Amino acid sequence: MPLEATMMIIDNSEYMRNGDYQPTRFHAQTDAVTTVFQTKIDSNPENTVGVMTMAGKGPEVLVTHTKDIGQILQGLHVASSKVGGEIDIPTAIAIAQLALKHRENKNLRQRIIVFVGSPLDGQASDEKSMVKLAKKLKKNNVAIDVACFGDGIEETSEDGKTVLRTFVESANSGDNSHLVIIPPSSRLLSEQVATSAILAADRGAGIPDELIPRDGPAAGTSSTNEFEFGVDPSIDPELAMALRMSMQEAQAREAAEAAAAQSSSQPKPADSSTAQPATAEDEEDEELRKALAMSEEKDVEMEDDEFDDDEEDDEEGEEEEEDEEAAIARAIEMSMQDQKEQDAKKK
Repeated sequence: MPLEATMMIIDNSEYMRNGDYQPTRFHAQTDAVTTVFQTKIDSNPENTVGVMTMAGKGPEVLVTHTKDIGQILQGLHVASSKVGGEIDIPTAIAIAQLALKHRENKNLRQRIIVFVGSPLDGQASDEKSMVKLAKKLKKNNVAIDVACFGDGIEETSEDGKTVLRTFVESANSGDNSHLVIIPPSSRLLSEQVATSAILAADRGAGIPDELIPRDGPAAGTSSTNEFEFGVDPSIDPELAMALRMSMQEAQAREAAEAAAAQSSSQPKPADSSTAQPATAEDEEDEELRKALAMSEEKDVEMEDDEFDDDEEDDEEGEEEEEDEEAAIARAIEMSMQDQKEQDAKKK
């Protein structure tokens, strides 16, 4: 990604109070400035961005060479209190070039981005003076981008050229300078700047290729449909990815619901075909009930048989006990009789 020090020159003239760009030209320009800053810093953390005005009492540098969005926002807030007067493009560009010359990191290439929303006046309307300034920028290796909106949009001449277009072409070296014309539309100024050639080399950083918007709307579609979900992926890639995933999930649910509805709408089998399975099921249930009843009856019979067997075993046990007692009694009686006979013989 480009390694650059960028100085943004904003228009704070009286024309910025106009409301043809929502909510006003100045606030729309403010959003575009923050978008450019964030895109530049995201593309390369070594990049620096500065902001200056070119109207009011005169061109004024508000922020130089910063990576802090807070300083940019503070500078824009200061500029909002200095809206008025007329723009002085040549002087502002000369001051911006001087500020870039004193950048801390000399490895950073130099770039100036000019937002023009007012009609050209003075030297800015003189083509020869602007071409001379452009050649000086080209000699010092300073790239320049010009974003024209509102009254800054010039009418083309017979050869299709304007002062600003001639100026950019004269400063261009290796396609490093661009002119972007942004007429009023339903799209935000910041969105159109983000998808323009100004940030073409920066906006792809960290964004999947399928989410990078292509320049210009597709044929047969309006400009409002250029972004698939109405969200610029170069500004908020995470939201764009979340919307894409949500859409895919919704499509999957719709496909599942359609399949379920199709299966439920198929004709049901006729009554004649359903009667046989129902009868077979009833017969099967009846057989199960019979088998269960038979098993219960067998269990009862088995219990009765076991009870009878137990009684017989008890009777046999009692008879055996009686036989043993009788045998023991006879044995005792016989032993006593033998004893008596022996005593009689001794006498």
